Amino acid sequence: MAFSQTAEHALRAVLYLARQPNGARVPAEVVAEALGAPRNYLSKTLGVLAKAGVITSARGPHGGFRLAVPAGELTLARVVSPFREAAGSGVCLAGGRRCDAADPCSTHARWEAVQAELLAPIQGTTIADLLGEVVSGGAEPGAGS
Repeated sequence: MAFSQTAEHALRAVLYLARQPNGARVPAEVVAEALGAPRNYLSKTLGVLAKAGVITSARGPHGGFRLAVPAGELTLARVVSPFREAAGSGVCLAGGRRCDAADPCSTHARWEAVQAELLAPIQGTTIADLLGEVVSGGAEPGAGS
C-alpha cells in the first residue's frame, strides 16, 4: 500500500512530535524545518491532523503541536486516514454497474476481504511500534483516544 506524499509528511510529523520530551509543544515552523518540508504545506497538514484529533494545537508563546493520543495507542491508520484518497469509484469490479454491500457482485465479498487485509498492518501498528523504543512525547496526562 502506497501513501500519498502528504500522508508521509503527516506520519513524519507525528513521529517527530512523539520523540519530544514530556510531550512538549512544537511550533509548526520548527517541525517543518526539522522535516525539510515547506512551512505552509506542513502547517496545513498539521491542521488536518489536529482536526482529526491526532494532535492538539495551542496558540501563543508556548504554543505549538503535540500528540493528542499516546504514541502506544496511536495507530498508523489513524494518522494517514485523513489523507487517503477517496474510496474507489463504486463501479463493480465484475462489470460496469454500481456495487455495494446491499447489492453485491460476485467479487464483492472477496474484494472487501482483500482491502481489509491490506489495511490490517497499519491498523495494528502504533507510532511507538515504529519508533521501536519507549517514547516520552505524547498526549497530555489523562488524554485518550
